[in-house]
Formats: sequence, structure tokens, C-alpha cells
Amino acid sequence: MQALSSPARHTLRRGLLMAGLVGIAVPVHAGSLGQGHSDFGGIGLMQTPTARMAPLGHFSASWSRTAPYRRYGIFFQPTEWLEGGFRYVEIEDRLFGEEIAGDRAYLDKGFDIKLRLWQESRYLPELAVGLLDAGGTTLFGAEYLVASKRWYDLDFHLGLGWGYLGRAGDMSNPLGRLDDRFYDRPRFAGSSDGGELSLSQMFRGPVAWFGGVEYQTPWDRLLLQVEVEGNDYSADRAESDLEQDSRVNLGARLRLTDNVELRAGWQRGNTAMLGVSLSTNLAGLSQIKRDPPPVPLEEATAWHTMDWGEVSHELESNAGLRVERIQTQESTLIVEGEPTRYRSLGQSGVRASRILHNHTASDIDTFEYRWSERGMPMRVDRVPRQAFLEAAAARDAEGDFYARLETYGRHQPSLADEYAEPLHVQHEAPRRRFSYGIGPALNQNFGGPDGYLYQLMLAANAEYRTDPNGWLSASLSWTLADNLDKYEYIAESDLPRVRTFIGDYLAETSLGLSNLQYTRTTTLGDDWYAMGYGGLLETMYAGVGGEVLYRPFGSRWALGADLNWVRQRAFDQRFGLRDYSIATGHLNAYWETGIEDVLAKVSVGRYLAGDIGATLDLSREFASGVRIGGWATLTDAGSDFGEGSFDKGLYLSMPLDAFFVRSSRDRARIAWQPLTRDGGARLHRRYPLYDLTQERQPERPEIDRRRDWE
Repeated sequence: MQALSSPARHTLRRGLLMAGLVGIAVPVHAGSLGQGHSDFGGIGLMQTPTARMAPLGHFSASWSRTAPYRRYGIFFQPTEWLEGGFRYVEIEDRLFGEEIAGDRAYLDKGFDIKLRLWQESRYLPELAVGLLDAGGTTLFGAEYLVASKRWYDLDFHLGLGWGYLGRAGDMSNPLGRLDDRFYDRPRFAGSSDGGELSLSQMFRGPVAWFGGVEYQTPWDRLLLQVEVEGNDYSADRAESDLEQDSRVNLGARLRLTDNVELRAGWQRGNTAMLGVSLSTNLAGLSQIKRDPPPVPLEEATAWHTMDWGEVSHELESNAGLRVERIQTQESTLIVEGEPTRYRSLGQSGVRASRILHNHTASDIDTFEYRWSERGMPMRVDRVPRQAFLEAAAARDAEGDFYARLETYGRHQPSLADEYAEPLHVQHEAPRRRFSYGIGPALNQNFGGPDGYLYQLMLAANAEYRTDPNGWLSASLSWTLADNLDKYEYIAESDLPRVRTFIGDYLAETSLGLSNLQYTRTTTLGDDWYAMGYGGLLETMYAGVGGEVLYRPFGSRWALGADLNWVRQRAFDQRFGLRDYSIATGHLNAYWETGIEDVLAKVSVGRYLAGDIGATLDLSREFASGVRIGGWATLTDAGSDFGEGSFDKGLYLSMPLDAFFVRSSRDRARIAWQPLTRDGGARLHRRYPLYDLTQERQPERPEIDRRRDWE
């Protein structure tokens, strides 16, 4: 969900709304035994979790209603042993209150996490530990330890629950033998505004047993469930007292498709439950491509009559390589250019080498590609012509060929270069200066007292390249439909209103200029990159800034810094400015950990409200190119922060290549933030150097899996 604290992302364009979950769904067999979603959204039975995990890359959106609760959940499986997600619970008979949201039903936000301790074996069950509603108001806060064991068509589960899952109090807390504090659980450990971790509550208080069994019926689409829950509803936060006639719940799951599941049940011995879950697998997202087929290889001859302009055009249209310059040096053909279509440079290189082979004389024995991005050199690939032909003739040789491929961070001069012939420029491609695109965009917020807010827009983006290193970019958004007139609630804060005016920006005008800036890049030396920019940098801020990045080729780490002076823009999103201005910037460290393909980013510096702190961002990229991540920001704002004590969010960055039949290097980003806050707010910079220099990181074989060979 895109929070209103972030302006419409420039990458959320070109048909993302039309794609949707259904359009990109891949089979995940959502209804298989042990893979159902609980009422809370994670893998489980109904009111109780299990030790089961979804397949790697699993993504689900679920809804359920058991009066007086409506639950909405979004859950991810970023690793095989970790499940995480967030959930909203709407309490139908409890209100926010007149001062906050009038007669709107109370909406509680929560974050869940589950860790698998070990997998099921022939004799041992699968074991997991987890947290429900780990921070904030902890209305449904709980901890649990649960085991699961399958026997033919039956999946058994047994666990111990604390907090919400342990209110039946079947036994005293066994951890009390370690410390008497574990016998009692504070009723509430966070602030009334939420946003704090409830560490002092965890694994404290009475303990209850819970468990159940799920049965796969002969009809493979239908599964039946029986569970015993650990909650007795004596301390639920609904306005009305909830009666429980039985701790035994009965349920059923019906798989309509591989991605859609209906759920029904009878809970508390007196209340019906209905639910639906939508699932897909982010790790396996793909789309059959209708790109131009790679050109067939022709027989090399001793000479060719060259039309380098035609070769340049074919390289861009078929190989996704926008040529800047073609040169020769003795037996090497050198092509300088930018990638434009395929996510994998290897895929572009394969197609380009076919084209060059067909158009060059047999005395050329090496193709060299000097890849750049926005005028910054990224890498150099040297392709031995004969090795390429051998690999192209035998699919089994593909892996060995790429293992031997000579790839460098820059051109590697050798002693032979001193005696080599000078470079001969064969072709200078005319610069493509102007480009544009038009598409839908969606800005939305769900989770605040104002309910679901949305803004559907038509966004036009344009770019003018002044030279390889400089460009003017612009983004204009026209609102087609919205309900932003309902945006009223702003959490109290003693910080400057650097983000909580976002509703005024989005509601003030139907036509807004969200970006108009000039950007220049340069290289400061080997592995050093720099950028400067100025203009209307985002929806809420104008100003100037710069960034520097040190990124050694092939390294797992990079270091950088950005510094900006910005001033708040007028609400109408034209050229007017407000009084508030500030200098903001961060030191940034990036580390490809090598653990579960996780990228860790730490940023330390000054935020828009003048508070000082740090942001930790952890993300993982799957073989499909989809990146899932989460971040948390903690600053020195203290009680002035606003609602809660720190900021956090989740996001998905998805390649549009996975949605459409034409290959693309563009991406769409969808982010979720539970609340709009002034503390920990950062400037939304359109072109981070780390993103622009992705080709400095060698391609992972499992991601670069789509090759064009005949």
C-alpha cells in the first residue's frame, strides 16, 4: 500500500494498475495442506498459527470477518525460514473518538513475524516461534511456540501461547522459574499512540495450549479444520463483551483457483467467520515475451560492406543497446552504449554479439562492450568471438562461456596497447535527446483514522538529454478521481510539519508538477561517482543537492553521501515556495550480505524536520527481479516525533518486465507506511546513484537466467 507520506512514485507508471495481482499471478497451490491463511493473515488454521511456512517468495493479501472484527492482512515469505507481514483489524463496535475520526470504526495496525527453528523430519515435527502484533497498541499482542507434524492427509499442530493466544491461562508461565517477572503480563507496554515495540510484554503472563488438525478431503479443492484456541476473549478490546461458548473452532477452506481461496468457519461456538485470500509467488513472476527473436547466425566472410548506422539501429531494436560510438582497434570491435531494454546485460550481449558477428569481417576476433549509464562508465565485457560461436552452437556450453567471460569495471590497458594501432571511430550515433511517457499512477493510504484514501492519476513524464551526463526531467500528474477530502486527521507533533501537510498538497489541485529538475553526473576517479541536481525535486520540496558514491566493481559493499538544501513548496504544486527550509543529508553504507541475497543499507544523518538519526533498510531480490524490503528509522525527536516513537514501512520493487510481453528495464515501487509522520522524514530523491550503478554488481546467475541461444 502506498502511504500518503510519499508522493506518487515516478516508477509507478506504464500500466501497473492494469496488471494487478490477478494479471501476474503464478500457480502457488494456495489450498494445499498446511498452506492456508489464518484469520490474521499468516500461514495457520483460523485463530491459531502453525509452524508451517509458505514457499519462498510467497505473497498474500487476505480479508476475514468474525464479528466484531474485520481483518486485512498482507504477508510475505522473504526467506524459507521467515514469514512477515502487517495487518489491520477494524473493530466494528469501537470508534476512534469524536476528536480523531468521529463515527469511524477503530482500526488497529499490527506487525507479525514467524521464524522456523527447524524443519519437519520423519520423526520430529516442524517447530516455529512467532510474534503477533509486535508493536504499537498491542491490542492483539501475542507470542507463541508451535510444532506441526503431517501424517498422510492430516496435518497436526500443537503450541503454547502468551498474551492474546494465552488468555485462557491453562498453566502458569514456565519461564517464571527463571524470573518472577514472567508470571505477570503488563496490560499495555507501549504508548497510547502506538509505534513502540512491546519488549517488556514478550513471553510474560499466563500460558495456554492451542492446536488443531487440518484434513485434506478426497476433493483436492476442499480442506476441513478443527482447532482449539488459547484465547478466552475475557480481555478483548471490543466495546461489547464477547461471549465464548467453546474454545473449539470449526472451519473449511475451498480453493477456487491456484491463487484464490475462500474460507468459512464457526468460532467461539456462536459466531460465523468468512474470509478470502489472494496469493501469488513473487520469486516466480514472469511473462512470456514477444520480443524480436535474436537474429540467426550467418557464416563469417573475409570482408563485409559495412553500414554502421544500420548496425547501430539493429543493436538498439534487437539487443537493447543504444549505441553512442563504434570503434575498431586491430582485431577488436568496440561498442560504447547504454542498455535500454533487457534487465540482463548478458542477454543484451548475446543478441548484440550475433548482430556484430553477422556484420563484421572474419579478422575481428573480439567484441568489446563498454557499458555506461547516464554518461557514467559501468563495466566492460570482452567477448571472444570463437568462444561465443561455440557456446551459441551448444546450449550446454552456455554456463561455461559466461564463467570465462572477461568482465571489468573499466577498460584494462595492457602492455600491448602501447604498440597497438590507435582507435578508429567507425560510427558516432546521433544523440536521442527527448523522450516521454504517459500512464496511470495511484497514490493511496490505508490504516489511519480517515479510512481508505486514494488518488488515481494520469502521469506524464518527459526527459531532455543535454549531453550524455546531463538531463532535464519533468513529471506532471493530473488527478482523475480521489476521496482526499476525507483526509483530516494529523497526529500531534512538536516537529515542523515536513510531511503531515501531504493531504493539502494532494487535495489542493488536480494538476500538479511533481518534478522538474536538472541533473548531471560525473566520475571522480576509478569507482567514484558523483551527481548534482536542482529544481522541483518532489511534490513537497524544491532545492539543490548532490551525491557522491564509492562503488568498487564486483564488490559487495559501497559507501556514499548526499547533501541537500531544500525549501517547502506551495500546496498548489506550481512554482511557489513556503517559508520552511532546511539542509538535510545522510551518510549511506550498502552491503550485499551474501545471506539469503539480502541487501543491507544504513543511512545516518539529518532528516527534513531537523532531527538526527539513522535508517536501517533490509531487502531481498528474488530470481524474478522482484525486491521485497522493509525499513525502520529512529531519531532523536523523542516525544516530539508524533504518533509512535519511530518510523517504519515495507515495500515492493517489481520489474515491469514481469508484467508485460515486452522486455523492460523499468521498475514499479509500491510502499506501505502505517502512518504519516514528521519525524524521520527523508527527501524523495528521484535518481539515487546506487540505483543508477547497479551494473557495477555482477549479475547473479539465477537472476540472469533468460538467455537467447539457438
